[in-house]
Amino acid sequence: MNSETLLARIFTLEPSHSDPTQLVPPTRSLPAGAHTAGAADWDEAEEFVRLHHAEHPDQPTPLLARLHQIRSQIDHSGTYTHTEDELTFGARVAWRNSSRCIGRLYWKSLRVLDRRQATSAEQIHEHLCEHLRQATNGGRIRPVVSVFAPDTPERRAPRVWNDQLIRYAGYRQESGEVIGDPAYVGFTDMVRRLGWQAPGSPWDVLPLVIDTDEDKPQLFDVPRDVVLEVPLIHPEHEHFADLGLRWHAVPAISNMRLRIGGIDYPLAPFNGWYMGTEIGARNLVDADRYNLLPAIAEHLGLNTSSETTLWRDRALVELNIAVLHSFQTAGVKISDHHTESRHFLTHLEKEERQGRTVPADWSWIVPPVSGGITPVFHRYYEQADQRPNFYLDDDAKARGRGGCPFGH
Repeated sequence: MNSETLLARIFTLEPSHSDPTQLVPPTRSLPAGAHTAGAADWDEAEEFVRLHHAEHPDQPTPLLARLHQIRSQIDHSGTYTHTEDELTFGARVAWRNSSRCIGRLYWKSLRVLDRRQATSAEQIHEHLCEHLRQATNGGRIRPVVSVFAPDTPERRAPRVWNDQLIRYAGYRQESGEVIGDPAYVGFTDMVRRLGWQAPGSPWDVLPLVIDTDEDKPQLFDVPRDVVLEVPLIHPEHEHFADLGLRWHAVPAISNMRLRIGGIDYPLAPFNGWYMGTEIGARNLVDADRYNLLPAIAEHLGLNTSSETTLWRDRALVELNIAVLHSFQTAGVKISDHHTESRHFLTHLEKEERQGRTVPADWSWIVPPVSGGITPVFHRYYEQADQRPNFYLDDDAKARGRGGCPFGH
């Protein structure tokens, strides 16, 4: 995955001009039955291994020998096992290929945590908490992906029902008002039915629902010590803090399927760091999210009597100033949309020099604030489904909301 913002978005997680609740699978569909039966696709496996050896020719196992190993494993069991080096390369290239992510300049820096041996919900929860610790890094946010066991013909892979590891609950009152995040009212109701004792405050972090082949879905709280939050303040309007706004530091997407070499990893949560507009122009602003522009305009004393006063635009800019200022003051890594736009064009140039195509979805790459004055606005991009990649499948959309792979 409304969505946010492989990775800080950058993986960038919030699309700029499309409804993030209406995400659709990529144009190129997964092979029939691949993610239900868990069988590996030989053609994709061969393509991936050849790519891996082409970009890292110093592999200990020669290309043809490795292909023979994989062919034998697939013939015997219907699937094969990636080496740690293949897993790391595949996850990084999946970020590189993510057409909706503006932050792909940093794809080589992705930290890949191999969690394929974890089977129980308790082990998975422990690893997810460790993911957040390593990603948070005291505010110096690091791009991280944790890769859990894949689907196989013998065993269904674990899943997390949450679209991100950190999301705020939403509680609908009898009056129709919502306390918290309106986008997560349904998910909040569901976890309460599963037994969650909801505190009922505006910034309650939702529990994780971990679903394994061993047991029924289980609830796990996200410990407070792994959730870094930033109170929002404004550099010029000292009473802005009276609004009581905050946001969490790490956007960790958890319901997208990582596909590497014909193998599906349904649980592969990943994160980058936030681009400010993901918070200040989407999460806190979208009509089906916190919808805060009217409250901020009133707080700032703006004239809201007519649209011609551009009060929405003025409130939007001040909110985005507050987000960037607050994260910087708190020592938490964040980026602005102008800098990331320039970095994305740098990424394009570097990839083109390597002879690689850079697929990009214009509606996600162009920022939702001041898009026309960013350099990514004034050009066309190629659309392509390149693999490895991250996918939002129908079953994941049914469990949570989708997101961009750096958006966080």
